[in-house]
Formats: sequence, C-alpha cells, structure tokens
Amino acid sequence: MEAPVKTPQQNAAPAAVDGLQPFLHDTELSVAAPSFCASRPDGRIAGGADGFYHGDRRILSRLEVGFAGVPDSPVATVDGGDGQTVFVTVPRGLAELTPDPAVTLERRRELRPGRLVERYTVRNAGGRTARCRLDLRVESDFAAMDAVKSGRTPAPVAPARDGQGLRWTDGPLGAALTLAPAPDHLGPQPGALGFDLELGPGESWQAVLECTAEHRDGDLFPAPGSAARPWNTPEVTGLSHPLAHWLDRSHRDLRALLLTDPLRPADHFLAAGAPWFLTLFGRDSLWAARMMLPLGTELAAGTLRTLARRQGRAVDPATEEQPGRILHEVRREEQRLDAGSRLPPCYYGTADATALWIVLLHDAWRWGMPDEQVAELLPHLESALGWLDRHADADGDGFLEYVDSSGTGLSNQGWKDSSDGIRFRDGRIAEAPIALSEVQGYAHEAAVAAAALLDAFGRPGGDRRRQWARELRLRFRAHFWAEDDHGRYPVVALDRDKRKVDSIASNMGHLLGTGLLDDDESALVARRLTAPGLDSGFGLRTLDTGTTGFNPLGYHTGSVWPHDTAIAVRGLARAGLHAAGAPLADGLVRAAAAFGHRLPELFAGYPRDRYARPVPYPASCRPQAWAAASAVAVLQSVLGLEADAPARRLRVRAQAPAGYESLRITGLTVAGLPVEVTTDHTGAIDLRAPDGFEVATAVGEH
Repeated sequence: MEAPVKTPQQNAAPAAVDGLQPFLHDTELSVAAPSFCASRPDGRIAGGADGFYHGDRRILSRLEVGFAGVPDSPVATVDGGDGQTVFVTVPRGLAELTPDPAVTLERRRELRPGRLVERYTVRNAGGRTARCRLDLRVESDFAAMDAVKSGRTPAPVAPARDGQGLRWTDGPLGAALTLAPAPDHLGPQPGALGFDLELGPGESWQAVLECTAEHRDGDLFPAPGSAARPWNTPEVTGLSHPLAHWLDRSHRDLRALLLTDPLRPADHFLAAGAPWFLTLFGRDSLWAARMMLPLGTELAAGTLRTLARRQGRAVDPATEEQPGRILHEVRREEQRLDAGSRLPPCYYGTADATALWIVLLHDAWRWGMPDEQVAELLPHLESALGWLDRHADADGDGFLEYVDSSGTGLSNQGWKDSSDGIRFRDGRIAEAPIALSEVQGYAHEAAVAAAALLDAFGRPGGDRRRQWARELRLRFRAHFWAEDDHGRYPVVALDRDKRKVDSIASNMGHLLGTGLLDDDESALVARRLTAPGLDSGFGLRTLDTGTTGFNPLGYHTGSVWPHDTAIAVRGLARAGLHAAGAPLADGLVRAAAAFGHRLPELFAGYPRDRYARPVPYPASCRPQAWAAASAVAVLQSVLGLEADAPARRLRVRAQAPAGYESLRITGLTVAGLPVEVTTDHTGAIDLRAPDGFEVATAVGEH
C-alpha cells in the first residue's frame, strides 16, 4: 500500500542525522508523565525525536495519516491543554468545485499516561462526492531515550497482527494498537493500514486509533491519580498582565510533569522535563519544589521524602554514591552519553543536590510544613550534614568540590554540567576537582538552615553549623573574588590547582540571598548581572559576552536558562535589591509571552535589540519543571513575599513595581491557610494574612 504523498506545502519531517541530537524547536509536545508525544506541527510522527514515549522508551516511532495520492496542507494546530491537541489538514483539490477547500481531516489527539488516542474525522463541506483512501502508516522501534537523543535511530520492530490491530514486544515492553472501525486494507508493509471513503456533500466519517504501552515490571515512577493537587492554583486577576498567562500555562505544564514514588504513592514530585529528562532529578526537582512553596508545602514534602528514601548509604565509585548524598537522577536503564560517558540507572554525581535538599526542608518548614513531617526527616538531615562534613570537601581546603570518581560520569557536577560549562575568561576549560561558587553559597545557606532546624527541634549541632558557615564566608571572600576594569566580582569556580576560574557567569546570581555575601558584595553582583554582558533583555546569559568561547546557542556558554534568571531575581529580592531584579523579571515575562507562555528549558542568548523575539535553543526541553515553576518565583519576588510560619509572620514589599497595579492574587498559602494579595492603582500592596499572622512591610528597598 502506498504511503501518503508528501508535498512542499507540508512541514518537512525532521532529518534524522546519525550522531546529531535531534532539534525540537518546531515540535508539538504534549505531556502526561511518564508519557509524552512529540510530533510535527501538523500532527505527523515522522522521524527525528518524534514519537509516542512512555517511561524513557519510544512506543510509536511513526504515525502518519494522509490521503493516498492527494497533497495536503496543514492549516491549524490547537492546543487544548491537559494532553489534548487538535490538528486540521486540507487535502488539496479533493471534491472541490471552487478555490475554496472542501474536505478537511481533523486529527484530535488525547494523551494520558501510557495511552495515546487519536480521533480522525473527515468532513466534506463541498458540493461533490469525495472518493478517497485514507492511509495510516504506523511503526514502533522501542528506542531508548539516550539513543534518540544521540541521533541513533534503531530499525523498526516488526508488529504482530492482533485481531484487527497490531502488537509489538521487546522483552518486558509491550505496545498494542487498535483501530475502530477496522481498516479496509492491511498493506504489504508492516504497519500500513487504509480506509476506503466515499462521502457525499455534507457527510463526515470518523475512526478512533488507540495505542497503549505497558512494562512488565510497572512504571519506574507512576503517574498520580487525576485528583492529585499537591499545590494550590494561582490566579492573577484585575488588569490584564502577561504574568497571569505565564502562571496559568506553567500550572498546567507542571501538573503534566507530576510523578509519584512507587514506594509511597501519596508522595509527588516533578519530573525535570520533556523529552530528555522525564524522570526524577535531584537538583531540578528540589529547585522546582522550592519555587512552588508559596502555593503549598505538599509538593516539597513529597520531593524531600522521595529523595530521602534514595539517599546514599554506601561508598560506590561506579555510581558516585556516598553516605548521606542526595542523588542526581534515576532511570530504568543505563544512559550512554557522548564521548564514551555513561550514567548508571541510579546516579549520584551532583555537587549541589544535598545542600539544596537541606535548604528545601528548612524553607518548607518556614512555609508551614507540619512539624511532625519535618521531624521524621531530621535523621536524613543529619545524614546529609554528615556528607557535607566527610565527603563533599575531599582535599580538606574548606570548600565543596567535585570530581568524577567513576571515570565515565559527568565531568561537571553543578547545574552547568556540560563538559565545557566551566571555563576561564580566555576560554580554557577548568579541570577537576572544581569548587563552584554557587555550591559554596548553597552550602552556607544549608548550614545556617540546618542550625535553625536543629535548634527548633531540640537536636544538637546548631552552634557548630553556624560557626562553619561563618568560616566559609571568610574563606570565600579571601579566595573567590577577583577584580577587572569594572571592579570586583565573584569568580565562577576554583580549579584543581585552586586557581580562580575568572569568567563572569550567571552563577554569581545564585549567591544572592544565601547569606554568603554582605550588602556591598550583593550590590556588586547586582551591577554585574544587570550589565549588557549578562543581561540579554530576555534574561541572564549563562556566560558573559566578553568571554572567549561565548556562544549564544551554547548549552551553558551563552544561552539563557529561565530558572537561572529566576533564582537571581529571587536572590535580588531577598537582598532588597528590587530595582536590579525588576528588569530581569520583566525580561522573563516578555520571553514567556513570545513562547506562548510555555518557557523552554533554555533559549539563545542573543540581545533583545537584535531580535525582537527570543531565538529558540533547538534541542531544548519544553516544558521543563524549573522553567515553569519560575513563574511562581517571579511572582513571589515581585511581591517580596517571605514566610516564617513557626513565628506566625509574613513579610511583603510596600510597593509593587510599575505594571503590577490593580491586581488581585489568590492561591497563595502559608501553613495550609489562604493568603491574598492585592495592589491598588498606585501599586501599593495589601496582604490579607490568616488569623494570628503578623505582616511586616519591607522597608529600605533599593
């Protein structure tokens, strides 16, 4: 049976180039974790990274629908949310009496975890009878995610006939496809199906395709029930503001990324992103949960417990597990990366997740996580502190550093984990062991946070943690600061020889609000972040434009990551530097609008005065959890909202920045109680706190 004819009017299928990561910038992505569907804008699953995936394996690698011998033209793609997308195509010339289109093919896609349904409707609005054959071509290759990402495309798996449907198997994996009504033709090629249609004027025809995926051992991390809501729904009403649209889209995307711990299904966490990272990542899940705290503590609690159950217990160089360490990522299978690197299914190679786990526990407590839930995690807190004491500082110089102990893992183990992500100003790549600046900031904040928790729950060690933090602050000041023609600044890292890796990078924004910097140092960092070398107009570049090797399309060497900018905005707000944070926040809001309010994992770092819209990074995840959660972080920063539930106190700015007048913000919560914020026509902020809470207004902003 012949396949549908392709014409120049159609969106070309992505080229599958062996050894090159597929591009995604024009991909239509719908997510229902642990499943997602990637297709062309017209709905075709036709090559590259396209596919229906479940649990890191590609279940359908091809699903094309078209009229035999008839050129077609896509005319509409409508995202209905909650995994639903509609594609409309016009077969050119079919049953037409005038230049007006007569026949349309509607392809209505619905994605649920482990299940893809497509409803096809052919309508004839013309004055002639339409006689045609609708052909479907279906293939499965069960490709692993690392193979797809590297551009290695395996051969399709031969299907077996299963009644009027098809079935594929690959070891423990299985997939079944059914069509109703049954097709009129089963072609000589495996997966070729066809329907003979004859539609008079005004008539229509429908069929339903359903594909289900299953793994013999069940899902690694199952989807939650449809009623799961581990955070409140944020709403911004009043005068129209683009932040409201960003929050709404982010809320829907984050629901789609939600997964559960099979060891305790009531515990939820956010998968990092689709397509490449739809699983548990320590750093990503922790940061996303932290950003979401103003909407409730349930997500944070589930994330903390899920990671605590997998906290390191032994020393294993192959996985980089160490007692007390929080993991980097969990997969079902080993991941084969470029240059011979490979990661085991449960991999611990991260320098920062352990400190971030401690900080999230503290912040969740401050936002009202119940004391009994905090208390049950204190043994894990003490184990994490033990990792900081005994393993994080391998050479005893007082700084946290990392080196790949396995020889096949990640060479960089901060959030900029690409091999060229940490470099000197002259372009030289830093060599491990590496002590990252932001990791010292996280460690300082973790020590102070742990001290507060230990004191509050009557456990020893608080004074020692505070003393360690004071000493780290002094060491950092002595070793991590450099000076150039524009003044002093914190370098990105120290290399294996304790040399200052002197590039100017966005990492310095993560230091703000950690307590590692004093007021004058925070102001110096703010000036660097808002200078043209880092501020693109749509957010912070990962690397200053004056650095050798700067590339606006470099993964960590000049691109813009929304979460990175949001963390800096949040830190500026905590430091009282709202004037510096406002243009960075506005840049993110503008970028979100340009991407249809679904901010990708990253985008290109070109200046806004060159391109009026941000340029996509072609292989970026979309959605990405911490990019979506950044909308809540920006909202919190705009309001200057901070909570201390144990002391029954809330803190807020007196005045919102320009553009945030006459708004009402609901869905915020502290200790499970509602918080409402309004701004009047002048931007003055009014916070309605729960009974018994004191509200303090921030003064001395600059």
